[in-house]
Amino acid sequence: MALKRSRGLRSNRASVLVIVLITLLFTAAALTAFIEKAGNDLLVDAHEVDARRLRQEAFSALEVTLAVLEDFRQADNGLHGVAEGWGDPLGWAGWTPSEGRTVEVALQDESGKIPLPHADMTTLTNLFLFWQMPQADAERLADSMLGWMRNGYVYSTPVTPSYEQSPIPFDAPGRPLRSFSELAAVDNAKDFFFDENGRPNAYYWRFVADFSIFNYRNPNVNSANPDVLAAAGQYTGVQQQHINDYLAGTGQFAQEGPQWFKDTTTLASVAGLGGSATPFTTTITALRIIITVHEGKSQYHLSVVVSPRGGATLNQTNAVNATSGRTGASASTGGTITSQAAPSSTTATPSTAATVPQNINYPFTILELLENDQIPPASPPPAPSTS
Repeated sequence: MALKRSRGLRSNRASVLVIVLITLLFTAAALTAFIEKAGNDLLVDAHEVDARRLRQEAFSALEVTLAVLEDFRQADNGLHGVAEGWGDPLGWAGWTPSEGRTVEVALQDESGKIPLPHADMTTLTNLFLFWQMPQADAERLADSMLGWMRNGYVYSTPVTPSYEQSPIPFDAPGRPLRSFSELAAVDNAKDFFFDENGRPNAYYWRFVADFSIFNYRNPNVNSANPDVLAAAGQYTGVQQQHINDYLAGTGQFAQEGPQWFKDTTTLASVAGLGGSATPFTTTITALRIIITVHEGKSQYHLSVVVSPRGGATLNQTNAVNATSGRTGASASTGGTITSQAAPSSTTATPSTAATVPQNINYPFTILELLENDQIPPASPPPAPSTS
């Protein structure tokens, strides 16, 4: 009897021990998960705190950069290229960041690209041919893209868009691209610019390097890459070399040093016979400013596209409503939106008008402003150009 009781007690103790071990196991797992989540939350909070702390430094550097650019713009009747001397605006101004911080400024001429809203069949086809695409494929791809971007476009190749047969039917918007990611919806383009997993391929990044979605008339030849020179100006490899030698101050222009084109007459003279200087301008109409602030292991990134007076603008167009278009007057035309400002409250009474400051005569328009995670990842280098 005593033996049975002893065995029962040992069995109960073993069961309790198993329950305790299982409880400890679940508690440890829950505690580990809680610590990991708390750690992630703390990292997010720390990232936001760092961003707020370094943000002011970045915007201070931005204002100094814009002030230097405006000085050069006024002195040279516009910005043309970094050879003018504004490539290091913070150094030119003698500006230094707060102690323990470093600030880097990179300047990229957005208007050195072809303005996609004004690209025509010839320009697009020339570009794809320069990429060594077959003639028929180049024309079909250009046709598909123009059909997506232009209201009432009439296709010139046997392109038959299948947007209405998609699982979720839709119509081509009939207005310029607002994001390069739209290419994933364009017939022919989606197969050419994206891989089988839907990720942008090398052709996509090359296209992004050649075109801008901002609205301006002509690319700036002073920062145009070989693709742009070939597609817009139809310049050969030899002519492109002449242009590059002139800008870099090498080759036959070695005695003159780095220069920039001030007019297209000089461009035509330097390039030589053939091609066309007409599609180009020699001033910057949209400039991307990339600012990075470092403090220890913390970083803050700011990307801003600015336009000088009379420069690039945003594409303010409505997508075409095909259904409404068939019913009559309520259809959107896809034309430019003309925004009319409401009457200012300062005109209501003389007393209020006296208390409100006048508009600041700011020399630049901000077309785009992205911070940290909003900035797209850096694209891989474009595929090598061909001649």
